[in-house]
Amino acid sequence: MNKYKFIFLVVFVALLQASCEKENTPETNVVINELLPVNSTFIADQNGEFDDWIELCNNSTFDLDLSGYFLSDSKSNLDKWKIPTGTIIPASGYLIIWADADTLQTGLHANFKLSTGGEKVYFSNPEILIIDKIEYPAHTAEIAFARNPDWSGSFRWQTPTFCASNNIHE
Repeated sequence: MNKYKFIFLVVFVALLQASCEKENTPETNVVINELLPVNSTFIADQNGEFDDWIELCNNSTFDLDLSGYFLSDSKSNLDKWKIPTGTIIPASGYLIIWADADTLQTGLHANFKLSTGGEKVYFSNPEILIIDKIEYPAHTAEIAFARNPDWSGSFRWQTPTFCASNNIHE
């Protein structure tokens, strides 16, 4: 094999490997899928409290580590709440983060609450670059703002589907 063919082969393999690694990351496979800014009776956290929640969705066939990623309700403070080390979102699965500003509780509890007046929610990578964001309007009913279908659909108000598919028709 001549020198140029060898160099081409090495570069080609390196690019192929880099593109495969990128396909299995939260940046390309995890989105904000649903949120519930008013939760007074729908589902309680592990302490029996009915708190707001945010659902992330993993569209890949691999479990993904979200350690060091961030959620925030403030564009000027994208690293407001850091997802703890060891937080895994399962393949083709969902992850719930309670938005209750109660970080002393066990589990995933962000240090902010969702506003019934509407706001933006941001999901950022460890370099504090926005991966996904949603803006929801003011709403006071106990109803979820959800992508339908999951992962790629438009957001709409619908019956909450806590840690399950939003692909319902109402």
